[in-house]
Amino acid sequence: MHWELRVHGISCNSVENKIYVHLNYSIPCVRLLNATHQIGCQSSLSGDVGVLHVLESEANLDWVLQNGPNPPYMVILDSTLFTRSVMMKLKTGSSRVAGVVVVAPSSNPAEGFSPHTTCPNENSGVYSESYDPALAHCNVTKWNPLGNGLSYEEYDFPMFSLKDDNDTQAIKQCYYDHNHVVNGSSPRYPLCAMQLYSHMSAVTDTATCMRRNGINFSLNPETVCDPLGDFNVLASTRPLNYTDKGHKTGESVVILDSRSFFFDIAPGAESAASGFVTLLAAAHALRNATQDAQPNRTILYAFFQGETFDYIGSSRLVYDMDNKQFPLDLDNVHSVVEIGQVGLHGESKLWVHTDPVSRRNSSVEKLIRNLNSSALNLSLSLQEPSFSQPLPPSSFQRFLRARPIPGVVIQNHNSSFTNKYYESMYDNAEYLNMSYPPNLTPEEQLEYVTDAAKALTEVATIVARALYTQAGGSDPIQLKNINVTQMLYGFLVKSNNSWFQQIVPSDFAIHLRDRPTNFYVGVTQQHSEPTLLVQYLLANLTGTTVNITQDNCQNQREDEDDKESKHIYSYMWVQGAAPPNSTERVAFCVRSTVRLSKALSPAFDLEEYTSKDYSTWTESRWKSIKGRIFLVASHELEMLTLGVGVAVLIASLMLTYIISSKADILFSSGREPTAATY
Repeated sequence: MHWELRVHGISCNSVENKIYVHLNYSIPCVRLLNATHQIGCQSSLSGDVGVLHVLESEANLDWVLQNGPNPPYMVILDSTLFTRSVMMKLKTGSSRVAGVVVVAPSSNPAEGFSPHTTCPNENSGVYSESYDPALAHCNVTKWNPLGNGLSYEEYDFPMFSLKDDNDTQAIKQCYYDHNHVVNGSSPRYPLCAMQLYSHMSAVTDTATCMRRNGINFSLNPETVCDPLGDFNVLASTRPLNYTDKGHKTGESVVILDSRSFFFDIAPGAESAASGFVTLLAAAHALRNATQDAQPNRTILYAFFQGETFDYIGSSRLVYDMDNKQFPLDLDNVHSVVEIGQVGLHGESKLWVHTDPVSRRNSSVEKLIRNLNSSALNLSLSLQEPSFSQPLPPSSFQRFLRARPIPGVVIQNHNSSFTNKYYESMYDNAEYLNMSYPPNLTPEEQLEYVTDAAKALTEVATIVARALYTQAGGSDPIQLKNINVTQMLYGFLVKSNNSWFQQIVPSDFAIHLRDRPTNFYVGVTQQHSEPTLLVQYLLANLTGTTVNITQDNCQNQREDEDDKESKHIYSYMWVQGAAPPNSTERVAFCVRSTVRLSKALSPAFDLEEYTSKDYSTWTESRWKSIKGRIFLVASHELEMLTLGVGVAVLIASLMLTYIISSKADILFSSGREPTAATY
């Protein structure tokens, strides 16, 4: 932060700013906790300080861990060295490591990188000792073979990610000017050093931090951690009354549903965006079809949050359905179609995954036939993996834990993930093959149809056709206006674009950014950016425009006397577009069936913080996240300076004592006669 005082044109800069250079764009690794342990990173309470060392190769680690004369070191490394081998060595030698800074690259590593485990959500899916134990723990398929597990390690030092920009170059230049070793000789003082602040309040595990949350020793008790969570986004082709919970006789629904190492860098292009953008496009395509000829069954569109962390969103919806806290129950669920990672990367195949146990149900075979028939006359083909292969990590597994519901999971892989960057900062627009010709304006990029958009449009077409048939609609169906181009650009390039500006409320428009959307789930009771964007998009793509006043719209009613509509519809007042030759937007009201439902693990409602059935992930709170660099003097010079300072202090005290004791002599003056006159 820069503090500057201006008085009559005279500028006075803070002394701090003459000593320190602050890091402008730094993203920390934060601490997470679950039922058994903690993972992530943190600094000491006052921040960790170390001499900068740019790691040029893994062999260069000896300088940091053994030979360097000025520990502890703040290690700067390029993304090519951000590997499990390097990080485990740094972790083991943490007494000589003050922190790590990873420089994010401008392009993706060709060999792939995934900080997740090889078996995502290993202990929270359907396969267990009680449900086909031979399929549990990824015994048949290692879904994420490139997973190195870095995200699930605990580090005793802070870790930050920096963009490869001018600030990073300045840091490296500081190292080469002051710290660089030449011909094996030790660098001379002053040395360039860095301080990182990322102290985390929570420790040990979720049970411990939640217990500390409940201790009130002061008028302002401190919360040390928060449950991970957000809100699920739901919409249905028929309105549901959200005040009437539980089973609906005669109602049958088809459910369609769809993290990075560093906090706030989670682009999720393939692992998240490819699936829910396809679902949004399918829902838009089905809007007119379901209004013109309503199928027998209701289609429920579900966008679950927090699935990376032991299926937070889907387990919550299943729990609510099972406990009559939702307008439908599990007996109302006819089938589930889930869209997973469907980025095609030039391929022309999609794989329809099923559960080997529940597949014995004939309804599953019918669902697969519906999908295959929906792919006719398209360049995509649908194929099935081996019958013995289990389901990949998917929300559908949480439904199977409760009921033997027919369902499929559509993915772009046969066995192991084809996604080389699963849950990493490299799972971005570049990897999804979203490239644009040079010299296009932002508006032209928004409309440009990339290869990724063409492929996902075909996937959305298959899904929409199959859904309509699965819901009991007539076959064939004519679908129009399937378009994913603008959605991909908005989520994966920048949300601050002209289309998103039109379909969001004015109070949210200021939060749109000139960067990709961050898909990290965040903490409960906070609406994250992707949740709100999906809510607004789904409302505009599936809802209708109604001619009512802004006041009535924002009060969830058709008119002043309407008391019932708010229970079955949601109303949203959006900015709209500005007419040609005008800067004044024409706002309007959208009525839809879109609802938000809590995506908080049932473990926190039940206060079962060591639960094995539900997610127990929490995120630690922190006071300050920042970093800065500065020059540090030698230890000898620091001691000399301290010694001189102490000597001056002692001399000053002695001089003050002597002067004070002789004050009557040194400062006395002759008394004037009492009878003096003037």
